[in-house]
Amino acid sequence: MSTTAPNEFDKWSQVGRHITPERKYDLVVVGAGAAGVAEAMRAAQAGSTVLLVDEHPLDPGLIGLDVPYLFGGRATAAVQNPARLMEQVLAARPDLEAAIEAGIELELGVSCWGLYANGAHLQTLPASMIGLADREKAWMVAFDKAVIATGARDLVLGFPGWDQPGVVGARAMSALLSLYDAFAGRNVVILGSGDLALDLAELALSRGVRIVALIEAHDQIEGDPGRASAIGCPVLTSTIPVEATGGVDGIARLVVQSTNGGEKTTFDCDTVALAIGLVPQIELLDAAHAAILRAPQLGGFVPQVDASGATSIPGVRAVGEVTGVAADLDRAMHWMRTIMDQTPSDTMLCQCEDVTRGDLLDLRPPRYLGAPSSSQRAQSLTRLRKDGPLNQDQIKRLTRACMGPCQARRCREQTAMAMAIGTETPLDAIALAGYRAPVRPLPLKVLAETAETAQTKANWDVWFGIPEQWIPYDTIDTDEAAIHVDYISGAKVW
Repeated sequence: MSTTAPNEFDKWSQVGRHITPERKYDLVVVGAGAAGVAEAMRAAQAGSTVLLVDEHPLDPGLIGLDVPYLFGGRATAAVQNPARLMEQVLAARPDLEAAIEAGIELELGVSCWGLYANGAHLQTLPASMIGLADREKAWMVAFDKAVIATGARDLVLGFPGWDQPGVVGARAMSALLSLYDAFAGRNVVILGSGDLALDLAELALSRGVRIVALIEAHDQIEGDPGRASAIGCPVLTSTIPVEATGGVDGIARLVVQSTNGGEKTTFDCDTVALAIGLVPQIELLDAAHAAILRAPQLGGFVPQVDASGATSIPGVRAVGEVTGVAADLDRAMHWMRTIMDQTPSDTMLCQCEDVTRGDLLDLRPPRYLGAPSSSQRAQSLTRLRKDGPLNQDQIKRLTRACMGPCQARRCREQTAMAMAIGTETPLDAIALAGYRAPVRPLPLKVLAETAETAQTKANWDVWFGIPEQWIPYDTIDTDEAAIHVDYISGAKVW
C-alpha cells in the first residue's frame, strides 16, 4: 500500500516527494507490435482506458547509438525527418489506425525507460508508474495493469572490422526497409541461413537490394534449402567472416574463410547483416526486479510468466517475443567460438568503451587509466575464474566492457560468450549482467524538463539524511569536513 502524505518528522523522507504521474490508465501497453496491439484492443473493447506506447519512429540519436537494434550507420538522412517517419510508420502499420478508432490512446515515438510498481522498496510511490520520454521531455503515467510487449533485438557477434559503418542487425535492417523506407545499403552479405536470414533476404530483394551471399558457420543450411537457393546468390556453409574492410563510408568488402582455415574469399559489399539470432528485450522487466529465467531455447533470458503471461510483478504481464524467440544458443556459440579461433584477440568487443577481446580475457583496466605498471600483478579471466563464479557485472567494473551508451546492446551477449569460451566455462554458468533504469538513453535536456514540486526539490542534495556523502574527497577525515556537514545539513547557511 502506498503512503503519500509527507512525513513531518523526517525532512529527508521520500514520502510525498515523488513526481505526480500526469495521467492514470486502466492498462498501459508498452510495444505496439502485433502482440501489444492485440492486448490493447481486447482491453479497449472491454471498456478499459488504454495507453499504447511504441518507441517507433525512433529519435535519430537512438538510431545512431544502435538502440534498440544494430542500425550500424546504414540509415539514410530520411530518419532526420520526424514527420515523414511518422507517416511511414502509420502507413506500414494499418492496425495502429484501427487501435485509434477503438478508443486507444496511441503514443508513437515515445520510449519507455522505467517501470515502477509498488513493492518492498517502493512503498512511497503514489501509484504503480511507467516512465516515458520523447524528444522533448520525460514524464510518468500511472496504471492499474501493464502489458510489456517490447519484442526482441539483434544478437550481435563481432569480427575484425565490425565496428565500421555497414554492419547491421537483421531486425534493424528490416525496420529500415519496411518500417522507415530508409535503408542506405545496396549490396548485402547476410551472416546466417535460418528463417531470420531468409526472411531478411526475401524482404531486401523485394525492395531492390542485392544479396551478395549467405554465410553460414555450420556445415549445413539452417533453414529451408529451397528458400536459400531461390535467393539467387552463393550460399557458403562452414564459413565465417574474418575481416571487413572499407573507408570513410564504411564497409566496402567482406573477407570470409572456411571454418577449417585455408583460402579466403572476398565479397564486394556495402553492408553485412547479422542474422544469427535475436535476444528478448527483457531490460525493462529486469530493471523492475521481475523474476528472470535462463531459457537457451527461447533466446537466453526471459521473464518468468504463467500461462496468462503474468510476471512476478503484480498487475504486470509480458507477451510476444519478450517472453522468448526461436533460438539455438549452441549454434550461436559455434559462431562465436569459431570466430575467436580464427581472428586476432585485438578484435573489438565493446565499441562504446573501446574494449577488445584481448582486453576482456586479460582483464586489462580501462584505457583512460593508462597502461598498468610493471609492479601490478598480471590478471586474466582464467585466474579470476579460480576465485569463484564469473560475474559479468564484475567484469564491467574491471574492464568497462558493456558500460557504454548503447547500454550493451552491441556487446552484452558476445561478452558473456567470450567469457565462457575463454575460460572453458559453460555459458549457462555466466550470470545475466544487470540492467538499471533508464533502460533507454535519455538526454539531459529531456530530464531537465521534468516538472518537480516544491516538496520534490526540498533537501534534494541530501539522500536519506547522510550529509557526509557530499563531502569533497580531499577533505574526508579533516577539520574541513565538519564545515561541509554543517552547511549541507542546514545548521549553517552559505
